[in-house]
Amino acid sequence: MSTNQVEKFQDEVVIPEGIKVSQKKNMLTFEGPLGKTFKSFRTIPVNIELSENKILLKSIEYKKRDYAILHTARSIIRNICEGLIEGYTIKMKVVFAHFPVTVKVNGKEILIENFQGERAPRKTRIIGNTTVTPKGEDVILTGAVWTDITQTAANIELKTKVKNKDHRVFLDGIYIFEKKKGIEK
Repeated sequence: MSTNQVEKFQDEVVIPEGIKVSQKKNMLTFEGPLGKTFKSFRTIPVNIELSENKILLKSIEYKKRDYAILHTARSIIRNICEGLIEGYTIKMKVVFAHFPVTVKVNGKEILIENFQGERAPRKTRIIGNTTVTPKGEDVILTGAVWTDITQTAANIELKTKVKNKDHRVFLDGIYIFEKKKGIEK
């Protein structure tokens, strides 16, 4: 294997100013203006070395799959650093035809009440440090970790999925309509 091919299987991520990164085995801890988070790379087959203001990533093997995994690890690190500086926002719309749906936050749990006239509220949990704010017919999710916010939004969408009915007719639910960088108030 030539040196160009070996260089292809290593990458580096420059740590932006304001972010502190520490490493303990395969666990990276990130600290920034919007908070603190961590990511375990135990299940991701990549060697991680921490230098002054860079994170060096090296692939364990030299196959196409390992090349893809290397760049996935790079994207995860970049998204965490970007989120700790700017943050992320997802807006969701509450859609109903007949029964007015209400969304309430109770601690680390989201209650979706009166969905299709059901008496018992549907419940789903908030992942990580995501902030959920119901505003009228909108639900705004904000936070620093992109994977936590998107997983919380997916949980909400799945809880309001209409089953055993024609989904073209019964359009009730809570749907994502906007994703963007930056925390909206």
